[in-house]
Amino acid sequence: MNRKNVVFALLIGSLILGAAEPSSMKPVSRAHLCITEGQIKQLSGARMSVIVPKMRAFVTDPTLQEVEAHFTYLGPAGDSVPLASGEMRRQFGLKLRAQDGCNLVYAMWRIEPTQELVVSVKSNPGMTKSSECDAHGYHTIKPTRDINLPQIVRGKKHTLRAIIEGTTMRVYADNKLVWEGIFGAEPLAFNGPVGVRTDNGQFHFELFAGIPAAGQKGASAECHKGGGEE
Repeated sequence: MNRKNVVFALLIGSLILGAAEPSSMKPVSRAHLCITEGQIKQLSGARMSVIVPKMRAFVTDPTLQEVEAHFTYLGPAGDSVPLASGEMRRQFGLKLRAQDGCNLVYAMWRIEPTQELVVSVKSNPGMTKSSECDAHGYHTIKPTRDINLPQIVRGKKHTLRAIIEGTTMRVYADNKLVWEGIFGAEPLAFNGPVGVRTDNGQFHFELFAGIPAAGQKGASAECHKGGGEE
């Protein structure tokens, strides 16, 4: 098989398997995060750690709507607390179009009590603070394609990546496409950078964000401490 045919075969194979697309994302350090709730500790290199029950953060630099995390679940957080809905859930997630604590998009990899990938929009027009919108305005987006999700194993590194292009969103877990769906116009009414969220788990993680190239325009948001979303 000649070189041209080999390249073509590899391309077709990656499309069939739903492999993650090439990316030029850059690592994000703690110094470039606005931590609106909880605490993050900087470890060596780009690695960070979270052990608190709730952590919410977004990238302070302008970003594209592309974000990836390499994370290791280390076990439950001490003093775990229920979500505003009353449910006790352990999860690691990514935020996109994070305009503020009331208007953003989530891709959450739930660990307990059930392992699943959930994409949701939180939309509360006219509200900006969690104290205003609380846990209101959520709705789950049904996927047009939903592929078996890998199982999170304690102590093993996993990857989670989310991309929004127009009204289409794709989510990759461990470098395989596991979710694809189409939004309505609602998320297009707000815009903001990408970020990260954890609930009731201890994690080590590295975060990567799509940074605009020359001629591209990124999204940003003002950093207000205590503006974490429920």
